[in-house]
Amino acid sequence: MLVRGRGSRYITIMTSKTHTLKIALAQLNPIVGDLSGNAGLLKQARAEAAASGADIVVASELFLTGYPPEDLVLKRSFLTRARRMVDDLVALTADGGPALIFGAPMIDGGQLHNSVVAADGGQMAVRHKHHLPNYAVFDEKRLFHAGPLPAPVEMRGVRIGVPICEDIWFGDVCAHLKAEGAELLVSPNGSPFERGKHEKRCAHARARAGETGLPLVYVNQFGGQDELVFDGGSFVMAGDGTIAVQGAVWSSDVIVTDWCAGEGAWVCTPQAAASVPDDLAQIYQAAMLGLRDYVNKNGFPGVLLGLSGGIDSAICAAMAVDALGADHVHAVMLPSRYTSQSSLDDAAACAGALGIRLDTVPIAPPVEAVETVLSDMFVGTNADITEENIQSRLRGTLLMAVSNKFGSMVVTTGNKSEVSVGYATLYGDMNGGYNPIKDIYKTEVFKLARWRNGHVPETGMGPAGVVIPETIIEKPPSAELRPDQKDEDSLPPYDALDDILFCLVEDELGVDEIVARGHAKDVVRRIEHLLYVSEYKRRQAAPGAKIGARNFGRDRRYPITNGFRDALTR
Repeated sequence: MLVRGRGSRYITIMTSKTHTLKIALAQLNPIVGDLSGNAGLLKQARAEAAASGADIVVASELFLTGYPPEDLVLKRSFLTRARRMVDDLVALTADGGPALIFGAPMIDGGQLHNSVVAADGGQMAVRHKHHLPNYAVFDEKRLFHAGPLPAPVEMRGVRIGVPICEDIWFGDVCAHLKAEGAELLVSPNGSPFERGKHEKRCAHARARAGETGLPLVYVNQFGGQDELVFDGGSFVMAGDGTIAVQGAVWSSDVIVTDWCAGEGAWVCTPQAAASVPDDLAQIYQAAMLGLRDYVNKNGFPGVLLGLSGGIDSAICAAMAVDALGADHVHAVMLPSRYTSQSSLDDAAACAGALGIRLDTVPIAPPVEAVETVLSDMFVGTNADITEENIQSRLRGTLLMAVSNKFGSMVVTTGNKSEVSVGYATLYGDMNGGYNPIKDIYKTEVFKLARWRNGHVPETGMGPAGVVIPETIIEKPPSAELRPDQKDEDSLPPYDALDDILFCLVEDELGVDEIVARGHAKDVVRRIEHLLYVSEYKRRQAAPGAKIGARNFGRDRRYPITNGFRDALTR
């Protein structure tokens, strides 16, 4: 029975003692706000786990709402419906099947909490998140109240501590649970991907296991949610810090784990570990999954992109085909009078290798029309970036027209290097609903192109073999908006530019620190200036998958109006 006394060290849900246990890790892909759909996913996972004899099914942090729900949880009608769904799931456990542990927003004493519901036998206990992250992409303190240090919950005769996500990044919650009699830690998580994140999760879990001597079940969300991508990678860590079970990354999964009570401790039977891909594979998977779920969860029939014959649009086309399939990707070549024949040939070769439709819409006539109607106003001036931007903006207008007519979402294709320094045109090549390479630097784009030519990503729907012609990878990058234009005419070589940008954006280093790495001071100061004055463009840019520690948008929040320049006397 459920014990509610204030003096209880823990709350009992079922009292029958057991010496074996099966815990299912439900690594699922919820949709934020789809309460009934998410509950349906959990019910399906429970049925699958029940068929394998599972005793307990564990889902991720705030699974019922999807994570992060952001300001949806400030809407009273949303919370009312969520509580109704919680009650339905709790009632489901009266059927004698597996118990449930899942995340949901819960109101306690008039305060809203990020909570975990432990349900069995038609009854429930609730625990609240103690540490609310309020940095980088997280903004939980403005939405939730922190809960007290939690007591364990007894389920199936086992005292289980349920630290929620951030609660295992600090020692106090798990230490308190151990002191209160917890025999096992089960941690629901909503931990988004970024470079090196899997290793960080394991390090924190290992620290908690080492401090408490308790095994830890780590269940993470999978799927794309706007700019965040969740890679899954759920695992079980033994009390000695070794990995007993490593679940798959980049896929949904229900992992049933076997436990027995050993010498005073619960032990998980080891399983063959799923492999964790290398860095390039992870970056590609993140970008691909972010695009796939953005398109599918928002109900677009497919995507449309301008295929220029350059490497950025080529890698985006490959990601789109891998994410959605060739039948759902439409490319348009929009040549100007400056477009080279090699670019036309490369775009056609790339489209052919990927198996996608390619239409060609020359922009020379509308460009000439615009220049003609502006000729009286521009008399006496020289051609400059204005005329270049007319070309870019007409391309954006034409792509949006095709999108409006047929419903496919425009994919924009600017890499992080260009977006950083403003080498992208508002209402032109920045037009679009999503940018899969928004958080990927130019040097990484080249590496990813070579990687994709040698690999088909897990769950990728595109063909094997060379899908990005070598001529695209080898050619000097150019926007082809004026004769013989090259990116490096006005920017440092991309190796140097990306190192400077990584220092400025990811590491927040000062100019002198970057100069000490071997860069010229005037170059560093110019790049810093371009970075700051382009903030207004980035505020109007399409969302894109978070890849690094500091993506533009949720992570890095700089003012548009900004008079600061490092190493500059005012």
